[in-house]
Amino acid sequence: MSILREVAKAIRITLVLWLLTAIIYPLLILFVGQFPFLKDKAQGSIVQNIKGEEIGSALIGQQFRSDQYFHGRPSAVRYSQGKQAKPTGISGASNFAPSNPNLLKRIEAEANQLQDENIQPLADLIYTSGSGLDPHISVKAAREQLDRVARARGLRPDEIFPLINKYTEGKFLGIFGEPGVNVLKLNYALDLDEFNRQQNR
Repeated sequence: MSILREVAKAIRITLVLWLLTAIIYPLLILFVGQFPFLKDKAQGSIVQNIKGEEIGSALIGQQFRSDQYFHGRPSAVRYSQGKQAKPTGISGASNFAPSNPNLLKRIEAEANQLQDENIQPLADLIYTSGSGLDPHISVKAAREQLDRVARARGLRPDEIFPLINKYTEGKFLGIFGEPGVNVLKLNYALDLDEFNRQQNR
């Protein structure tokens, strides 16, 4: 009889834990995520252009190759981009050891390219992040690219610099990490600014 009581007790505990973790907790999180100040993040922080088209998530990095844009961190993964792209859900680092020849070759190529562009090869411009999807670069990395972007867009650096300040996000909770610039938001702001200039001509 004692064995049957223990089995019944184990089943009851399992059902209670299942109810708490599989039903009550997810519903609570869903409810909290609908608060106005959290709703945007809960729905993926999707950024839309002036036509209302989705151009990406402010939480996930993208690759920008043109000189007209600020470049984000290199990534060891190839995440989906664009309106028709399907999200891959892939995240991760290269997992190469520091002595791996492929890693050294990639870093040297990144550093040489940056030096050719007169950009200091800072860590967040040559090393990938742990997730591979980091949407931020340091303020210093953004400033290093300022002259290149200004030349490509036919603008003065001081016309772009306020946008860097505007899209610089502070430390998490004011104490963790370092301030970072959201590359997608900054690049979209550049396109929007250029569109507005053309409209005002």
